[in-house]
Amino acid sequence: MKQKITPHLWFDAQAKEAAEFYVSIFPGSKVKNIATLHDTPSGDVDVVSFDLVGQPFMAISAGPYFKFNPSVSFLVICKTKEEVDALWAKLSKGAILMELGEYPFSKRYGWTEDNYGLSWQIMLADEHHYFKHTITPTLLFVGDVCGKAEEAMNFYASVFPDSKAGDMARYPAGMDPEKEGTVMHGAVDLAGQEFFAMDSAREHKFAFNEAISFMVNCEDQKEIDYYWEKLSAVPEAEQCGWIKDKYGLSWQIVPAAMSEIMGTKDEEKRARVTRAFLKMKKFDIAELMRAAEGK
Repeated sequence: MKQKITPHLWFDAQAKEAAEFYVSIFPGSKVKNIATLHDTPSGDVDVVSFDLVGQPFMAISAGPYFKFNPSVSFLVICKTKEEVDALWAKLSKGAILMELGEYPFSKRYGWTEDNYGLSWQIMLADEHHYFKHTITPTLLFVGDVCGKAEEAMNFYASVFPDSKAGDMARYPAGMDPEKEGTVMHGAVDLAGQEFFAMDSAREHKFAFNEAISFMVNCEDQKEIDYYWEKLSAVPEAEQCGWIKDKYGLSWQIVPAAMSEIMGTKDEEKRARVTRAFLKMKKFDIAELMRAAEGK
């Protein structure tokens, strides 16, 4: 069964290059499919699906409209110090948010941006912590949504069946500007995809944006309608299956069969489906299937 939620990365023109780079540095990873969509508002765009250590990703090259920032990062759990250092050497090509070193929560940890601006937290695991996945998306609630990490995790868990909020560590008193009781680090499992979340009251010049979104793979129109109604909170952001929730996080509500359709070698079929979905806000599966069949 296809994973319910898949992280989606928006690049200017480097989706293929970036996917191949990431696959090269994470053992047991692979690029699964590359397709080109023609005549979109961004011109010809590459769509890439790839897998990093069991974590599926999608990426698109669709122009310089959105930039990665640390509001969404990916935490990588390593088993050895050598593994941490090797990944750090390859990924720490951009801004350093937290220097590689020893911290109270880990003997070896760093937070960096790679050559494409994507944020990574690289951490040595210890015997006191269990991590479900090697790579876990992490949400940083700042600015207008600072202090809402716990609320958001509970909200998402209420939306996705078979989900639950996990362990949570709160800021103690005396850690100004952080407010006592807000989330220092929390976890939530959403239909098998674990997320981490944090609040930060420090001054940040970024927020959630469309550069990183999360694709919700739906089995039928009923599911699409359900997630659209539950998650969409910004009507003007609704387009081609994309929505924004009340915290500003972007989601894509898509048919599970879409990746198979768009991965077809039949370029005419792919073009018909592309023309059909470019006209839509919420996806109409029946219409998309008619387009796929040439009706």
